[in-house]
Amino acid sequence: MSEQIFSYQQLADFTKSVFLKIGCNTEHADTATKALLSADLRGIDSHGVARLSGYVRLWEATRVNATPDIKIIHETPSTAVVDGDSGLGLVVAPFAMQIAIEKAKQVGTGWVSVQNSNHFGIAAHHAMMALENDMIGIAMTNASPLVAPTFSIDKMLGTNPICVAAPAGIEPAFVADLATTTAANGKLEILQRKNFQTPTGWVQDKDGNASNDPHALKTGGALLPLGGDRDHGSHKGYALGAVVDIFSALLSGANYAPWVPPFPAYVPMPAQQPGKGIGHFLGAMRIDAFRPADDFKKSMDHWIQGFRNAKTVAGEKKVLVPGDPEREFEKERIKEGIPLLKQVVDDLQSLSEKFQIASL
Repeated sequence: MSEQIFSYQQLADFTKSVFLKIGCNTEHADTATKALLSADLRGIDSHGVARLSGYVRLWEATRVNATPDIKIIHETPSTAVVDGDSGLGLVVAPFAMQIAIEKAKQVGTGWVSVQNSNHFGIAAHHAMMALENDMIGIAMTNASPLVAPTFSIDKMLGTNPICVAAPAGIEPAFVADLATTTAANGKLEILQRKNFQTPTGWVQDKDGNASNDPHALKTGGALLPLGGDRDHGSHKGYALGAVVDIFSALLSGANYAPWVPPFPAYVPMPAQQPGKGIGHFLGAMRIDAFRPADDFKKSMDHWIQGFRNAKTVAGEKKVLVPGDPEREFEKERIKEGIPLLKQVVDDLQSLSEKFQIASL
């Protein structure tokens, strides 16, 4: 399938122009652009500019507020609840993460649960904000109900990702960013564009049978929890997704389980709304609240090097540490550019025509 290559700056200028056109102020447009494009840089193509038109459609459906009054509605010295005022999650989550960081500076750790937000892009972007402060960052969010719990055909949870980012010394940071499903919905969208089938264990059909159809969700099927089936530990993926839902939504007062607002604007909102919008959970832990930061980072270097030197199975060159593949993508794409599939380029071109801005 044909691809076109664009520089980071080309995509950043275009994306910021779109966010400005829907009414974001300059600061919010900058924040949203950086959050969105961090996915493309890190090789998570499903969550980058390919989703830009989806955010626009949510704004057109009045489900995204481009000028939100984001505020703390409850707090203690180490915790807070933030109301995102239906803003872009790409803006609300960094706001909340900064609060977590500031609280950690004061009392050692900071924990912020968010209500009334929207899709926040990749979790790693927010968790990694803590790294430059010698802190461990944690980010998670609930999401559109596309996932059937083990032994069910009902879609009850989202892909509900978790990210933990921990700094090291001479080694790159440890960054584990993962959906609590076998694959994120965006991976299905990429396979649909390429006309490929899904690997077994990603989805089930409307009757709960294993399927390889990337369009299974459109015909009543569901994504599967991490593990794929009970014999391979799907109950553990289900439990992890449930934990994210509790931290992100039940702590904050956001919608949860099957009542989480869907990302596609054309999908009807759930009839029942027990909370407000989508929920996130952000955390920052100051390392020197536990031990000297330099000592911790030296230990992290030793830990990482141990894994890098681990003996590999036949045919593999090295053991990867979480964050390695994304870091390699980022290094390459900053230098060589970001590839976009033709369908994504066409989608962006339609936005340039809609808003009368320069095309890519």
